[in-house]
Amino acid sequence: MEFTLSEAWKRTYPGAAVGVLAMSEVANPRRHELLAERKKELEQELRTQYAGWDRAALKGLPVLQAYREYYKRFKKTYHVQLQLESIVFKGKAIAEVAALVEAMFMAELKNLLLTAGHDVAALQAPVGIDVASGNERYVRLNGQKQQLKAGDMMISDGEGVISSILHGPDSRTRITPDSHHILFTVYAPPGIEPEAVRAHLRDLQSNALIIAPAAQVDLLQVHMAE
Repeated sequence: MEFTLSEAWKRTYPGAAVGVLAMSEVANPRRHELLAERKKELEQELRTQYAGWDRAALKGLPVLQAYREYYKRFKKTYHVQLQLESIVFKGKAIAEVAALVEAMFMAELKNLLLTAGHDVAALQAPVGIDVASGNERYVRLNGQKQQLKAGDMMISDGEGVISSILHGPDSRTRITPDSHHILFTVYAPPGIEPEAVRAHLRDLQSNALIIAPAAQVDLLQVHMAE
């Protein structure tokens, strides 16, 4: 699978990165006991890691600063930070969904990097990152139609938008119980090191392997806007 980078993205967001992980022979059961155990361990690790912190301290983390700067230009708040706060400060649990999606959420909360998941079988080449003009529309996971905001980073395939930073992944290429070949994409605004994105991709890979130990990595790349 070739992943393309538009010149508009490179010009608009110099220093940004996008991570890409494609895996085949995966599985997506409704629940996976070993992953569920690891999820509980991660929740406790996060509460220990951020014990004594408050919201202001979290905002000082460089990765959250990078996302905050991005979201601020659109007058939005980074939702992964809110999810982390609910686990650390309110004792909430990571959402119970299908195993592969939980695996993605776990990596997001550990590394705080925005990630989307897709079923490769539903994708149409080419797949790549671009900057929205504001005219693009797609159907979100919740079934609602969404028009993108001009300037938002988006990823699209030959048929249309499959995700954007502000509005998340689409419904057409969503991961389903029948997904066996998946694509994870990671949005990293300027200020996040490519090494952090690569480590995050490795965590995604490790989580997927808990569910399907025989799964294969077909593509693992970090692309920079430069």
